[in-house]
Order: sequence, then structure tokens, then C-alpha cells
Amino acid sequence: MAGTEPVVRDAGPDDVAAVRRFGEEHIPAHYTPLIGPEAASGQVRLWWDETRLAAAVADGLLVVAELDGRLVGVGQRGRLGTDHVVYKLYVHPALRGRGLGPRLLDAITRRLPADADRLWIEHYAANARAGAFYEREGFTVRRVEPDPTGDPALAVVWRARTLR
Repeated sequence: MAGTEPVVRDAGPDDVAAVRRFGEEHIPAHYTPLIGPEAASGQVRLWWDETRLAAAVADGLLVVAELDGRLVGVGQRGRLGTDHVVYKLYVHPALRGRGLGPRLLDAITRRLPADADRLWIEHYAANARAGAFYEREGFTVRRVEPDPTGDPALAVVWRARTLR
């Protein structure tokens, strides 16, 4: 990809369709070898639909990275009870390993409320690349939830990082 450095910014309503397309293009390709085509397609259906994305944008929970007018990264946070959780953190495959993931994570962290003392992140057990990245970023495993099907690849690994 040409250009200088990606710009990381809050997502706006005009970004929703591009974020959806990013998910449709990159999520199945990333997850199919790890968790199978059915589960990978399910991820897109559940988490990358325009209604859900528009709500995240309206709530100020979604950040994007843009390079030369193209979306090259997405980060989304949310809540699970009282916990702050990163639910999406994806970088275009051509830009992985160049520092954009930490920049998206920093953007998410800066947008947390001042009293937030911990940030959680979850990923599939099969996603070893994500696990290694999160470990480098200071997230430690707190629990692993087995998938109801018993498939170990679909177990959800929960990690947390203390913020203060």
C-alpha cells in the first residue's frame, strides 16, 4: 500500500459501510483456516452488520485507521457488565506487523472513561497470532471459556490489562 502513515480516528456515520465491507473482505479470509468457514461466516453476520456498526459509531465505540482514503484497520470497544472490552481489533493484512495494531489499541484505551482501571480483550483459542500480539501489549490470560460444541479452536480466551 502506498502512502505515508495511516490516520487513526473516531469512526463516523459515513464509515459504517466501509467498515462492513472491511469485515466482509477480511474476516472470513482470516478466520476460515482457524475456525472453519461456518464459524467465520457467522462472525461477519453477527458482528459486522450495518445496524450493529452504526450503533457502535453512535456510541463513540469504534475507531478506524485510514490510509490514502482506504480503510485499513478497525477497533471497537464495548461493555460486558462493568468491564470495558475490546471486541474488534483488525488490521489490513498488508499492514500487519507495522505498528498499526498498537495504535488502534491506544486509540481505544484513550477513549475509556477516566475511572477505567482494566481493559479486557477476547479472542478464539485458535487465533495464536492475536494471542501473541495481546501478550506483547500487556494482556494476560484470565480465563478460557470452552465452546459449547467442545471444539477447542472455538474456545474464547479472555485477557486483561491493568490500566493504572
